[in-house]
Amino acid sequence: MKFLLLEQKYLEYLEEGMVFEALHVLRNELTPLGHNTGRVHQLSLFMMCSGRDELQTRAGWDGKGPASRAALMDRLQRFLPPSIMLPPRRLHSLLCQAVEMQNQLCTYHITHTQVYYCDSKIINIVVQILIQETLKVTHRKTLEGHTYGVALIAWSPDSSHLIACGPEDCPELWLWSIDTPDCELRVKLTQSTDDSLTACAWHRDSNKFVAGGLRGQFYQCDMDGNVSDSWEGVRVKCLWCRSDGRTVLAADTHHRIRSYTFDDLGDATILQEDHPVMSFSVNKADRLALLNVANQGVHLWDLEDKCLVRRFQGVTQGHFTIHSCFGGVNQDFIASGSEDNKVYVWHIKRELPIATLTGHSRTVNCVSWNPVYHQMMASVSDDFTVRIWGPRSFSSEGENDKNVLLETNSSNSSGWHEMVS
Repeated sequence: MKFLLLEQKYLEYLEEGMVFEALHVLRNELTPLGHNTGRVHQLSLFMMCSGRDELQTRAGWDGKGPASRAALMDRLQRFLPPSIMLPPRRLHSLLCQAVEMQNQLCTYHITHTQVYYCDSKIINIVVQILIQETLKVTHRKTLEGHTYGVALIAWSPDSSHLIACGPEDCPELWLWSIDTPDCELRVKLTQSTDDSLTACAWHRDSNKFVAGGLRGQFYQCDMDGNVSDSWEGVRVKCLWCRSDGRTVLAADTHHRIRSYTFDDLGDATILQEDHPVMSFSVNKADRLALLNVANQGVHLWDLEDKCLVRRFQGVTQGHFTIHSCFGGVNQDFIASGSEDNKVYVWHIKRELPIATLTGHSRTVNCVSWNPVYHQMMASVSDDFTVRIWGPRSFSSEGENDKNVLLETNSSNSSGWHEMVS
């Protein structure tokens, strides 16, 4: 604090042209403090300034007067305990802390741009069950021909293409063009009959993708199915492409998630779990990763700080592959299937579930939250059904009410009810 005061005194002397007084402060008051020697040397160079304007420019200083002294006071207050002098904007800081605390205590708090509100109408009711016998949506096309069956699908970010991967012994990857009238097969990728292509992920530009499996295949491909890059001997269970357009995250057989860049063959461990990572996803901000961990459940990791943020409770997770997801406005919520035949929903800042959705009769192995209609979610189960969950306010009487779910903004919904086909 004394150094800051003497620095101000020195600069004010220089501005007034009192060179000898400034030199006295520099030699006999600032230098003996033995603090910030580099800054002292820099201050000594200001003696050569030709005038006030040059001094203010080189020193990055507002000049003698209320502005620079107010700035000095703000800097000094950082070193003073509140019992002596309150820091600047203390009341504003306390009010912000109070609002944040209230938000954290609210189970259903939603952040939407700069507007804060709570919506207790979280997804908790089946709106529709989709099965082949009672399909209630418009059937567009059946994508057929997958020799080994389909175990994983991945939509391109622009929704124009769909990749279908098979089970562990499948060496094929099918790329469908959904934009075409007949949803044509664009390419069937097969490098070797010994491959196992069970995982895939799209880059954000929708012009390339990565694929791999547990037998050590790890490819980066273009839209024509050509392998542009490959990484040998990397056994991957799940993949995700980061927003920088070059980094790929992969869950491997050593309970890790590692980052890979194909262009320079760089790799690094991002996080380490104690049990197998069955699947994972990353939020839109490219900061948080949601992991389904064998015998552990759902974990939330910070990819930048490389730390475990939260362990969500309630879900039953053994060694089945279950896919969880972010969802809701600004992805403030988390959802996951479970081996106890239920769907669990959490607020991202709370470990205990805020909703438990029942209706499936076998393991729920995947959930997907609608990115546009934030109160609509789909779940798929080993009971051979897909269930659509939505607001209770939509009546089960008549097909028109089911269409309303797709046409009405979720913020206009009031209450919930169950619609089962």
